[in-house]
Amino acid sequence: MATETAGQPQTTSTAATAPARTPDVRPMRADARRNYERLLTEARTAFTEHGTDTSLEDIARRAGVGIGTLYRHFPNRTALMGAVFQGEVDALLAHARELADAPQPCAALVEWLRAIITHATTYRGLSRALMTASADDSSGMARCSVPMREAGGALLTRAQQAGAVRPDVSISDLMQLTNGIALAVEESPDDPKLADRLLTLTLRGLKGENH
Repeated sequence: MATETAGQPQTTSTAATAPARTPDVRPMRADARRNYERLLTEARTAFTEHGTDTSLEDIARRAGVGIGTLYRHFPNRTALMGAVFQGEVDALLAHARELADAPQPCAALVEWLRAIITHATTYRGLSRALMTASADDSSGMARCSVPMREAGGALLTRAQQAGAVRPDVSISDLMQLTNGIALAVEESPDDPKLADRLLTLTLRGLKGENH
């Protein structure tokens, strides 16, 4: 701010009041968009057939691009995984919203947890990746897991308020248990009823005083 002198009004620096300029976000070029979509398609197929630890070089080759192109779109494996699974995560979040007003809060929570197990066991290695995703990192898997924890937390709170689940159970504990069940199912593909048995045993330990 300039110093006021006789006969001259006080002036204010324009630099202090000018709004910050927002950087322009350029839309993806058509060829880049095609590469992006091909990479997602091939990654989804590879993760289903070979697991989430499949070779990124192989995914790039199947998509018809170089590994450098893959890394320009997805800086690491977890970023690619997060993009691949985002649609399915959105479906699980929508399902949680549908269950938010269900008349039986505990049954709603169980139904949603079972859906998570089904999703996680579709791709070998996904449950382990979800278990290690941290809420305070910026990886693609974290961007998937954080809203899942929030959605599950709302269902868990309703079940706790109904007295169906112990009040000391946290959503972090419950998600770890669920992903642990998914991991066990992944390693025992010849036992189709394993998920239900383990989920039932887990819930027995979580029951509230009214159940």
